[in-house]
Amino acid sequence: MEASAQPLRAPRSERSQRAVQTGPLAGLIAQLLLLAALAGTVGLSAGAWVVGPTCAVIMNAALARGLSRRSEGLEAADWVTLGRASLAVGVAALVADSFHHRAPATVLVSLAAVALALDAVDGWVARRTRTTATVGGQFDGEVDAFLILVLSVYVARSAGVWVLAIGGARYAFLAAGWAQPWMRAPLPPRYWRKFVAATQGIVLTIAAADVLPRPLAQAALLGALVLLAESFGRDVWWLWRHRTVTYSGVAAVADRTLSLGVAPPADPRRGRARTALGVALTIVALAFVWAALVAPDQPQALTPTAFMRLPLEGLVLIALAVVLPARPRRILAGVLGAALAVLVILKILDIAFFTAFARPFDLIGDAGDAGIGIETLRGALGHTEANLIVFGGVALAVALLVLMTLAMLRLTRLAASNRRWSLGAVAGLGAVWLLCSVSDAQVLSHTPVASTSAASYVVQEVRTVQADIHDEGVFANQIRHDPFRSTPGSQLLTGLRGTDVLVVFVESYGHVSVQGSSFSPAIDALLNKGTGQLRDAGFSTRSAFVNAPGFGGISWLAHSTLQSGAWANSQRRYDQLVVTNRLTLSDAFNRAGWRTINFAPADDRSWPEGSSFYHYDKLYDRRDMGYQGPGFNYAPMPDQYMFATLQRLELAKAHRGPLFAEVDTVSSHMPWDRIPQMIPWNEVGNGSIFNRVPVDSEPSSFWWHPNQVKAAYARSLEYSLNTLISFVQHYGKKNLALVVVGDEQPLAMVSGQDASHNVPISIIAHDPSVLKRIGGWGWQSGLLPSPRAPVLRMSAFRDRFLTAYGPQPANGSSR
Repeated sequence: MEASAQPLRAPRSERSQRAVQTGPLAGLIAQLLLLAALAGTVGLSAGAWVVGPTCAVIMNAALARGLSRRSEGLEAADWVTLGRASLAVGVAALVADSFHHRAPATVLVSLAAVALALDAVDGWVARRTRTTATVGGQFDGEVDAFLILVLSVYVARSAGVWVLAIGGARYAFLAAGWAQPWMRAPLPPRYWRKFVAATQGIVLTIAAADVLPRPLAQAALLGALVLLAESFGRDVWWLWRHRTVTYSGVAAVADRTLSLGVAPPADPRRGRARTALGVALTIVALAFVWAALVAPDQPQALTPTAFMRLPLEGLVLIALAVVLPARPRRILAGVLGAALAVLVILKILDIAFFTAFARPFDLIGDAGDAGIGIETLRGALGHTEANLIVFGGVALAVALLVLMTLAMLRLTRLAASNRRWSLGAVAGLGAVWLLCSVSDAQVLSHTPVASTSAASYVVQEVRTVQADIHDEGVFANQIRHDPFRSTPGSQLLTGLRGTDVLVVFVESYGHVSVQGSSFSPAIDALLNKGTGQLRDAGFSTRSAFVNAPGFGGISWLAHSTLQSGAWANSQRRYDQLVVTNRLTLSDAFNRAGWRTINFAPADDRSWPEGSSFYHYDKLYDRRDMGYQGPGFNYAPMPDQYMFATLQRLELAKAHRGPLFAEVDTVSSHMPWDRIPQMIPWNEVGNGSIFNRVPVDSEPSSFWWHPNQVKAAYARSLEYSLNTLISFVQHYGKKNLALVVVGDEQPLAMVSGQDASHNVPISIIAHDPSVLKRIGGWGWQSGLLPSPRAPVLRMSAFRDRFLTAYGPQPANGSSR
């Protein structure tokens, strides 16, 4: 796993020369056959088919490069190592597969165990045949490191993200060598180093097999990490102490290597191998840059034809590389390589945001939401898997920055060294581009051949940033215009005196749930049945739609928009809004004599805006609700327990004044893979009963099947709506009124890319005068709004609500 000095070896034979060419190819074929065998037996997901072949190609390309640069071929021991590498590729594919569904641990552990056992075999073969080669020894160490890395990724999901330190130690050591040349010096052979590397693989394999009690497995992993840290620490200390000898020592070794004939005179076969490898790297670099320039930024456009375009920007880059001197050319390549990497990262973010939220990533509005996004992932997937995703995202960004810069450096250097050919290619392809642009030539799917998409994308991003900056002043003016700011409490909400008012935000309750989807008929039937159940309990209902500011997530945008009457459709606007004194519904009820509370079971930390902006009398989060039952992934408790706790802590109090509460449901929040069941209200207690109540659960792999995701979403929403209706039936009194509204449409995977931002809204009341006040709104009777129901912008609700239930507003403004 770690670097070690290897004895020099004799010049290679004819057989070893052939192995330079056939060894990596044979390894690649063997690894692809192994992947095919795994696919045919245990099955492999699309992710595994990306990871497996990618690892195989990189591993064998690195081996081919190492063999071509030295006078060595594959000996008997190296073929054993190549077999271990093939097994490690199979393990990597299964680990990638485990992120999509439950991987067959028996197969994974078996492959890893065989690979570890063969580590002793290749050493024995090398000693018996006396063929300990530099490349072979390095290859053996890198296979060890790779296997340990993939095993650490698998084990980290159950043991904790810290286990990745075991797999990443070797690569951190290599990265340090790039920054500090003295750390690249050869190390003296040390058996302890080999023992520690073997220990890492054995411990990780045992942990992956899950045969030890969790505390013992954690202790073994921690012990392995301590041994690894000691071994690397000793090597670093040795290199530091001998750093003054490093440079001359390395040069001397190089001289002796040449004089001993380790690098023989020009070998035609070796030259052809290096030339072929160079051509392959150039093709990969060209494909890498080409893909970055023409890649789309929307998921529906991510098709093969999207990459069959001719980017004008690429021709300009090659032309600049030809005409610029060497130093400016290298600077240009470095800068543009990093810029292209950022471009790709932004496009990936756009695709992710379109997939989830049906909108592009906003560089200004969303850049500050990284922490919020990570916390949401941790709530939905768990800390370990969320941390792995974050780690993978950071690693991908770093890899893009490095690889794109290297690709640009290679292409510009090649263009500059072949000026005549490069200028001819630019001229010819430029003429083709111009002809295609003038004739509007297209490939399949009506995709134009002539492309300036990269430049257009950059221009659009700049304009978006400018618009966001300008929007700050626009929104400030909207916030200041507040017609109810100066209205005294005695004139506010006079039509609701003595009424308990609950504003209930139903998580992910969108237009798609009631109209135009495969699951809407079932939810429509539930709402129609609920209308009758509420009617039997003495409650009447009116419903319509409101247009929400968010989509697929960030519920607090809807909360702040409905309460304040200001259109907070981004995190930046939200941050700008909550530091003002804009009148909210909670402010209005507080001013008019209501006790105001916020009931948010998903929150687990202090929320300053609840006091400074909404001015609630009491903030309830999960820490205040006394729940003793199991969690349901993102939802820390079922909605039924939350409503029962609201009743116990507030509504059931004797001799109290009227109550206003914002209540945020949570059971219909993604990932929808653990859905609770309803139980009798008198059995809810402290929630411990939910440890024994069956759960409607789904494996994590169901996210790769959109129809299953939609069905799970529908079941979770049915639970939330049933719970709400049952709560009103069971606990509702004559002085209770509710505003029930969806916070946003569910993810685009459920709603569709072209879905609106509309969500249902209903007002439920026992007192007929409450609904009489909104008789002129045109809302429809019942919980289910029809396709012809009116649509109100969510930011207009506050003013309409305050107007309907109180006198006309006084003129005023807000800071």
